[in-house]
Amino acid sequence: MTPPVLRALRQAAAIFILVAGTTLAGCATAPSDPEARAEYQRINDPFEPANRFVFALNRAIDAAIVKPLAALYREFTPKVLQEAIGNILANLRSPVVLANDVLQGEGKRAGHTLARFVVNSTVGLGGAVDVASEMGIPRHAEDFGQTLAVWGVPEGPYLVLPIFGPSNPRDTVGLVADFFTDPINWYAVNTGQEFITYSRAGATGIDVRARHMKELDDLERTSLDYYAAIRSLYRERRADEIRNGQKASDMPAPGLSGSSEPVPGALIAETSAPIPLAIEPKND
Repeated sequence: MTPPVLRALRQAAAIFILVAGTTLAGCATAPSDPEARAEYQRINDPFEPANRFVFALNRAIDAAIVKPLAALYREFTPKVLQEAIGNILANLRSPVVLANDVLQGEGKRAGHTLARFVVNSTVGLGGAVDVASEMGIPRHAEDFGQTLAVWGVPEGPYLVLPIFGPSNPRDTVGLVADFFTDPINWYAVNTGQEFITYSRAGATGIDVRARHMKELDDLERTSLDYYAAIRSLYRERRADEIRNGQKASDMPAPGLSGSSEPVPGALIAETSAPIPLAIEPKND
């Protein structure tokens, strides 16, 4: 049996190899025209040819596997059970959210996260019922990518990761850090039960894709360039999360480079857990 530490290092190396492969596979050449060069720098997508290839691959996987499963889940699973599953998955991520609240110095939000986890894990039957929201304790998302942004780390160029979708170097580091600080993942890796991690990730992806089927389908149908629309949506989502929902004029998001193309504000994500292929629209 492979030692747990070696398995963990192997998984981390695999993630970084995927990122390296994506970034080195192809680069767009900066145009010589000054106006075109300024736009190129604003978009900050120097690996666009490789990114579009991976994006197309992710869409193919979504069309062949994720979307059909999500459609079946949405059609045949009772709404009350769908809501309970979504609540449980969000509750399981609370320790990671709490850790990043603390790292960002967000005492009040850390208190909300801890209170939500305790209340929903007990009175809420393991998180199936969101009792905390009914008590007026709001849910929010945090991850180590956001923490790095708050610490002033720049986002770097836009990336599209296989399976995981839109990202950047800062959020990719955050993704790996969150994986290894998640208690459930620690347990799974150290007991040789990695199927727990994979099952949870799959359930989260299906749940999110089912809940936001229409929004994503509408975005794809109405976009002249679906790749560019998702890129813009991702950046708008991350900027909103880093600012904790505050307006940009009130609190600029650290580490964000340039502005983004406008996209519908209703499609800003509600959580930042790694979700295969899909951007998660906000439904507040």
